[in-house]
Amino acid sequence: MLKRVFVAPDPGRTRLRFAGRAVLGIGLAVVVCGLTGQSLAGAVTGGLAALLALFTVTDATVRGQAVTTALLPCAGLPVLTAAAALHDHPVARDLTFLAVVGAGVYVRRWGPRGHSLGVFAFMTFFVAQFLHATTAQLPALYAAVVLSVLTAAAVRFGLWCYERRQPPPVVPVPPAGRGLARVTTRQAVQATAGAGFALVVGQLVSGQRWYWAVGATWWIFVNTASRGETVVRGFRRVLGTVLGVGLGLLIAVPLHGATVPTAILVAACVFTIFYSAAVSYTWMMLAVTLMAELLYGLLGVLNPGLLALRFAETGVGALGAVLAVLLVLPVTTHTTTDAWIQRALHCVHTCTAEATARLAGSTTADPAARVAELEQLLARVRQSVAPLVHPLNPALGRKRRAHRVLALLDACAHEIRGLTTVTTDPEASHDTRLSAACRRVETAVEALTEGDGAHLTTTATRPPAEPALAHLHGVERALAELAEPLRARSGSRLVGA
Repeated sequence: MLKRVFVAPDPGRTRLRFAGRAVLGIGLAVVVCGLTGQSLAGAVTGGLAALLALFTVTDATVRGQAVTTALLPCAGLPVLTAAAALHDHPVARDLTFLAVVGAGVYVRRWGPRGHSLGVFAFMTFFVAQFLHATTAQLPALYAAVVLSVLTAAAVRFGLWCYERRQPPPVVPVPPAGRGLARVTTRQAVQATAGAGFALVVGQLVSGQRWYWAVGATWWIFVNTASRGETVVRGFRRVLGTVLGVGLGLLIAVPLHGATVPTAILVAACVFTIFYSAAVSYTWMMLAVTLMAELLYGLLGVLNPGLLALRFAETGVGALGAVLAVLLVLPVTTHTTTDAWIQRALHCVHTCTAEATARLAGSTTADPAARVAELEQLLARVRQSVAPLVHPLNPALGRKRRAHRVLALLDACAHEIRGLTTVTTDPEASHDTRLSAACRRVETAVEALTEGDGAHLTTTATRPPAEPALAHLHGVERALAELAEPLRARSGSRLVGA
């Protein structure tokens, strides 16, 4: 697991810069809160606001990211006001919290901006419970949120805006639908139901820390789209929490809230959260758990009993999420996986078409942008297929097919990256065989996505001498080999029964 985080590929050192900028931005936000006279509660609120501003905003362009960042306080401050005003009215507070959960998931239908605003709103309500915020504290907390978001924005769009030197990322959106056929709508209902379970049972476990259970349910639903993904994410959250509690006993409890070492370790946790988020949810949750324990140490309330309670409430939240996705409007793993694989296959053809057009002399064709889109889609396929390839999955046949599908899609991406590199060679030329090969790729993709790939074959027994044609034939071979694992008994599932 350690190797997966620190040896995983990091093209362009994107994860390293993402994590480094987070430490700088959050650290500066906390310093600004301190210089303006904020209390420890205000500094904690400001640090969380900066963390969310740097972590959750994922719009495709820098301009879009700036707009979303500016809107964060508009989503968070009204929720903070409601949470503080309802502090002494538990029934109204709980119902409002559940409404925030449902709305926060529902707005994901509007893409990355909706997702960011939903997360910020939820976490604002959550931190109000964490700090037991009251209306008397609101002016100071408002100032902490606004100052911290502004500081994070100054770092992200001024001091360290590495996105301007890169093509904007392509963020795939979940498959669309209408009404309850839309994944985000079903998830909003599921998340509300799961959070309701977590809230009730969490309060039976602890009348003071019940919100931990609701928070666990919420974060398990983030970036998942099927019951299999959610179950796997719940397992990883519990595992990360267990490891984090163990580290807390060894590190956070003995510190007794000592300021300097705690600050250094919190910065290390922030770095790990951002650096590991894209490759290991378990490691991210370990870092989140340890950071929370260190903050409780600063507040003077950390003890081994609190760590045991943290584990119990996380288990309740994970159970709520799992029950919700299994029993309430379930979204099956194969349905979601099929949709993402089909989108990836269509993108494979688009990439080859753009590369072929560029070799033919087109000045508007942009294969590099399409390759970036393909990489994003393949990452989403891997996440969707994760339940099928999980070590605890007993369906060995499906697991083998899923591994084979991932390997062959990666082979397609490898050949397409090579083809895109060829297009940058000024001496590379186009001939009619490239157009013919591209048409065969299109035919193969259509056959696979329509469930008629049984008779796909390749046209060459040995690689052609021309690099571009060799890469296209490599794509053809991978697509032909995909026919067998994608074929299902029902004829309608790509990763079948």
